Amino acid sequence: MTTTTTAAVRHAIEVLREELVRLHAELTRNELVIWTAGNVSARVPDADLMVIKPSGVSYDELSAETMVVTDLQGRLVHGEHQPSSDTAAHAYVYRHLPEVGGVVHTHSTYATAWCARREPIPCVLTMVADEFGGDIPVGPFALIGDDSIGRGIVETLRHSRSRAVLMGGHGPFTIGATPRDAVKAAVLLEDVARTVHIAQQLGVTPRLAPAAIDSLYDRYQNVYGQKGNAVP
Repeated sequence: MTTTTTAAVRHAIEVLREELVRLHAELTRNELVIWTAGNVSARVPDADLMVIKPSGVSYDELSAETMVVTDLQGRLVHGEHQPSSDTAAHAYVYRHLPEVGGVVHTHSTYATAWCARREPIPCVLTMVADEFGGDIPVGPFALIGDDSIGRGIVETLRHSRSRAVLMGGHGPFTIGATPRDAVKAAVLLEDVARTVHIAQQLGVTPRLAPAAIDSLYDRYQNVYGQKGNAVP
């Protein structure tokens, strides 16, 4: 770690490294990734840094020590491994969407099938409205290695309430205020991708009305759960 990093930032990094181990385990537990594919990252509060999974390390070998720290240009700051091959994409998102605290990339089967088709997932279910606020959009195809994927993510999500983007010919990315929020979005994305696919095999899937989508999204984001005047 650099000598200019404060004790508070160093502590935040250690906390995030532990949290990312647990969150990567959620990806495997929910069958969203295989082998070494996929990654979760976290923005470090009060610092232009992020923590991310190392490249090519299997999930059962992940530990707090294997997680790496980069700056928001994707340059390695601390760690014994090379950062994920998607680091530049994550870093671009953090630089351009300051409200985002976590980014997740998976190759989950059904969501990635929609990416292959380059087709948005239509808002035909309350869960889609609740979590994603409308259709789940498709982003452009981009090669791995620089910030092209990040550019596609940002440009697509700037015009959407969605926490997920289906990157064409690649796979889904999700964002959240925290890394846990982003993982939750990835889990729910795969669930609705599967359900809507199955429903479309049976016939027409009518879209929810825009007013209903707005109402559902507002309730889920601002009322649902154990906060304020929460309802069950």
